Amino acid sequence: MTSNPDRPARPRKLAAALMASALVLTPVLTTPAQAFFFGGGGRIVYDPRNHAENILSAARALEQINNQIAQIQNQAQMLMNDALNLANLPHSSLAQLQAAIGETQRLLADAQSLAFDVATIEQAFAQDYGTAAAQGDFDAMIAGARERWETSVAGFEDALRVQAGVVGNIDGARTQMDALIRESQGAVGGLQVAQAGNQLLALQSTQIADLTAAIAAQNRAEALEAARIASAEAQGRENLARFLDYGGGYSPSTVRLFGE
Repeated sequence: MTSNPDRPARPRKLAAALMASALVLTPVLTTPAQAFFFGGGGRIVYDPRNHAENILSAARALEQINNQIAQIQNQAQMLMNDALNLANLPHSSLAQLQAAIGETQRLLADAQSLAFDVATIEQAFAQDYGTAAAQGDFDAMIAGARERWETSVAGFEDALRVQAGVVGNIDGARTQMDALIRESQGAVGGLQVAQAGNQLLALQSTQIADLTAAIAAQNRAEALEAARIASAEAQGRENLARFLDYGGGYSPSTVRLFGE
């Protein structure tokens, strides 16, 4: 029996073939984690599935952060708008309007003779006007007529003074109106717009009050003059009646001649 010199080499070849097969099948049998080997014994493990999940998580987190940033920006804008809406109007016409109304009230309060008072007017008409003007002697009636004439003249003077004051307030009202319109056009918030509108309404109310005062003063003067005329007519009728009053009439009596 002869020996075969190649027989010892067969086990070595078989082992080499098995190792090669194992290397070829390694990518198929391994888990998703892949190992990369470098020189020096270092190793980095890479998992594609985990990597994809990490990327998706990072994207979701970034989206949430962007949403939060947008919400914060919206809230900041809302706060800024609220601050603008609550900002006060820098211009105020209250002092000027109160001064104008006060001046008109002072002119009305300075009414001569008969003031704008119901009790005073009733007392004066009961004593000096109407049928009261036809009472008393001639001297008393003449004094009453003169007093009523002076009251009528004073009433017209008061009306003219009030009208002059109202006209004087027109320039101030125009200046305040221009200022308020400028402020309302430059208003930055709801509160400033409302305040400007309220001040414009107050200015309008002041002008209406001035107009009411002027009409009242004029009507007062005309009423006093009409009352004076009516009282003068009543006094004139009384004077005529007294002038035509001849007493009890003629009564006959015995006449004696001179020398009898």
